[in-house]
Amino acid sequence: MRARPLTPAAVVTELADRITAVTPAHRVVRVLLDGAPPADPARWAQALVDPLRVRGRAVLRASAEDFLRPASLRLEHGRTDADAFLADRLDTAALFRELLGPLDRGGSGRVLPRWWDATADRSARAAYVTPPPGSVLILDGTLLLGRGLPAELVVHLHLTPAALRRATPAERAWTLPAYERYTAAVDPQHRADVV
Repeated sequence: MRARPLTPAAVVTELADRITAVTPAHRVVRVLLDGAPPADPARWAQALVDPLRVRGRAVLRASAEDFLRPASLRLEHGRTDADAFLADRLDTAALFRELLGPLDRGGSGRVLPRWWDATADRSARAAYVTPPPGSVLILDGTLLLGRGLPAELVVHLHLTPAALRRATPAERAWTLPAYERYTAAVDPQHRADVV
């Protein structure tokens, strides 16, 4: 792995250039932006929208937080179970079926950008959309890698274990073992295209 220092603005520019250079497998370039909440993957994903549009790409933003399983399933073992947070939180099947899979070669191209409203614990009732050819889908989230989600480019926002511990609020410290197991089992630094 080649590492070099960059400012946040330079990171956004470099990622936008790299995304623009990717040839989509079907019609849309799918980008996964994976990182723990203190790394703020949603902010980084949003920062890419305007630079990609300036480069002539339509952008569809989605968040894995809108593809959670119903509370009865994801919280079956309690609200602070690290194993359930890692394994039971994300509705991977819905994410593939409704958002990433239709953008595969031979897919319909028609996607649902929001599946579940976790606050109301019901369907998000979003409308299907069909991104135009040449678009970019940016999906941000946490603990995304190692689930077989198809993407043309994978970005992992790495935090050292010490930085993650410092940046995680005390009321969320129970999630730290999930991130330790994720790092050990999935090795996101080596699985991602960009770290």
